[in-house]
Amino acid sequence: MFQQLGVIGCGLIGGSFALGLKRAGMVRRVVGYSKSPSTTERARRLGAIDVAAESALLAVSGSDIVLIAVPVAATEATLKAIRHLVDPDLLVMDVGSTKRDVVDAARRALRERLPAFVPAHPIAGKEAAGIEHADPALFSGRAVILTPLAQTAPAQVQRATEAWTALGAQVLRMTPENHDAAFAAVSHLPHLLAFAYFAAIVAHPAGRDFLGLAGPGFRDFTRIAASDPTIWRDILISNREELLRQAGRFRHTLDAFELAIQSGNTDALEGLIRGASTARATWQMGQITVPPGTPADAAPNAGAGAPAAAPPVRGRRG
Repeated sequence: MFQQLGVIGCGLIGGSFALGLKRAGMVRRVVGYSKSPSTTERARRLGAIDVAAESALLAVSGSDIVLIAVPVAATEATLKAIRHLVDPDLLVMDVGSTKRDVVDAARRALRERLPAFVPAHPIAGKEAAGIEHADPALFSGRAVILTPLAQTAPAQVQRATEAWTALGAQVLRMTPENHDAAFAAVSHLPHLLAFAYFAAIVAHPAGRDFLGLAGPGFRDFTRIAASDPTIWRDILISNREELLRQAGRFRHTLDAFELAIQSGNTDALEGLIRGASTARATWQMGQITVPPGTPADAAPNAGAGAPAAAPPVRGRRG
């Protein structure tokens, strides 16, 4: 049981976390802050928070757990704003979709107070962002990845694990580097491709006519192109090194497909398609493994009975 949760960023993720902890009986009181007072007021009316704070610092005051649910680019400024209230007994978590930049920001902002910070990334969300779509069951059956630092207090990692597990999440541990490499491949690059592909269709002189003929396959392939532009701008920039590395790998494979088509090499083309088709047919969502290079003590740590996770489209972070 936490006495008070401070939520900085009362949107989909922050609101869902607050509602989930309330429903699980894990928190007595929730104080929330958002840059927009109207957002905080809506969160209060919807029952996600009990008290609206006028600043991030006031949301932290008196709290024993704090969730920072702001865009990744705002993490460092937020941590600096609350730094002097971060003590060893306070659990501080973020929910950013990239982790190396968050960890670097935390090192600069928190310094000797770093042991209280547990970087986290819940792989959950909706296409629609905002507090109006907050759901106490949002994290149930989903993965939450923790990327603690060497300086992070083990007791805080345990408290973070217990909080997310209470929401029905499966808790995993990875290094920040492995996290960012994995999500560049399975989340950030697919979003980039969807954005670029849909933009190319729209820019075509007959694009509107093409869209009128599109069916379920096109709909499913481009679904994530409707994701929040500001959020995804920050994600793609913050993880650009890994993203560009994965884009290069994709470009190499695309080149092989194009060469087979240009040359009319049906055997080569069928082989490429068959390899992808077979691999896709045998893949199942939720078969979570830790990427190579992850230390042995950072192996998956699943909450008892928690089902496997499936990364969905994220209205907030992916």
